[in-house]
Formats: sequence, structure tokens, C-alpha cells
Amino acid sequence: MVEILLAAAVVGVIALVAGVGLSFASKFFAVPTDEKFEAVRAALPGANCGACGYSGCDGYAEAIAKGEAECNKCPVGGEKTAAELSKILGVEVTITKQVAFVACGKTDEKTVLKYRYDGINTCAAAALLYNGPLACQYGCIGLGDCAAACDQKAISLEGGVAKVDKDLCSACGLCAKACPKGLISILPADYKFAVACSNKDKGGVAMKACKNACIGCTKCAKTCPTGAITITDNLASINQELCSGCGECAKVCPNGCIIA
Repeated sequence: MVEILLAAAVVGVIALVAGVGLSFASKFFAVPTDEKFEAVRAALPGANCGACGYSGCDGYAEAIAKGEAECNKCPVGGEKTAAELSKILGVEVTITKQVAFVACGKTDEKTVLKYRYDGINTCAAAALLYNGPLACQYGCIGLGDCAAACDQKAISLEGGVAKVDKDLCSACGLCAKACPKGLISILPADYKFAVACSNKDKGGVAMKACKNACIGCTKCAKTCPTGAITITDNLASINQELCSGCGECAKVCPNGCIIA
């Protein structure tokens, strides 16, 4: 009986010492919490889509808490989230609606096929076979990976190319991540004109693959009165902040690849 009581006492003492030690360790090694970060993180939707330009909601919340990012960069949360964040930070914020844009204007009539694809019905799978069935290695494969990724059902396939419904799009960026060709970018919803092409081949090569391709002819850049258009790697691009929406670039584009 004495042995049992002694053993129980020893176990009790060990438990007491361990408890005191754990209590001390929890206080000594405790990591201070950033109340601003916690409040900001709680206000974010938790989609972790990366459309804000950061790795996810944690990365964005950390940047906001440190004063390194504005609170209007979450397209998923939109105006509601921005309003909550501005309240937490005590600042005013302006929201600019954004939408996804597919930089490909191919049509079945003007696009050349290299082969007929009968494999797994996804763009990602098709792209693994000789970079896809299109002669244009940059073009939309059109099997709908972006549409499948879109929670808002804002993307449909028309004529073998993805089309975005601006009214439904939340600019979450999931479609951009799903596209194996990297054709989808996020633009201000009120963009005036954009280049519906991603082909970086020289004009002759580009035209053989798609009659709607940008050939880097520089006509649009020379015509633009605000200097909003540049040509890089045989492909035109439009700076939306400089674009006045005059439409002169679209008028002179020989292949009609600049669209409103």
C-alpha cells in the first residue's frame, strides 16, 4: 500500500512540475499577435486566389497591416470587403471594378489546326501534346479549363474561344491560373480597347497560323495620340491608364485584333 501511495505521489509531483513548466514556456515563448493583421485577415473572404497580387489572403493581410498595400485589391470581396478594411485602417478607399480579359481573337474560320485532338477534354492535357492542336502555339485551345474554374459562371466558349461576361466576372483570377497558355489577364472593367492576341511570332509566321493575329506592324502605336501602345516581341499592348478610348488603333489594325 505504501508503495502505491509513493508512486502516486511521485506521479503527482511530476505532473505538477510539468504543468508549471508548460505554463512558464507558454508565456516565455509566446509570439505576440498583431491585432491589426488579425482584424484585416478576418475581413478578407479567404479565397486565397492571389488576384490581389499576393500569395493569398494571409500575404495580403500582412502587407496591409504593414502599410505596404492598399485595401482595394481584393476583387472577390469587392466593395464590401474594401469598406470593412478601410474602416479597420481608418482610411478612405476607391474601388475600381475589374474583369478578366482573354487575349485571343481566334475564330474557327481563320485559325489553322495542326492536328485533331481526341484526348482528355481539358486545355491542360491538350497543351501537353505538341503545345496544343492549334498552329498558333499561343492561342486559346477552347476546351474550357477557365470556364470550369470560374465560380461565377462568367466564362463561356464561343467559336472555340473563351468569352468573359463582364457583369458576372468578379476578377478573382482563377481562370487566369487555369489557362495553360497564360492568355487571361485582369483589366479595369471600363477598359476602352485591348489587344485580343498573344502571338509573339513574326508577322508572316503569325498570319499562317491565324488570320486574326497581331503582326507587330506598329500601325496602332504610330496612330495612338496618347502613346498608350507599345510593341514588344512583335505583339502590341495597350496601357489602360494612358488609353483615351479614341479607337484610332482599332481602325488601322489590319487584322482587327484590337477590340473594345
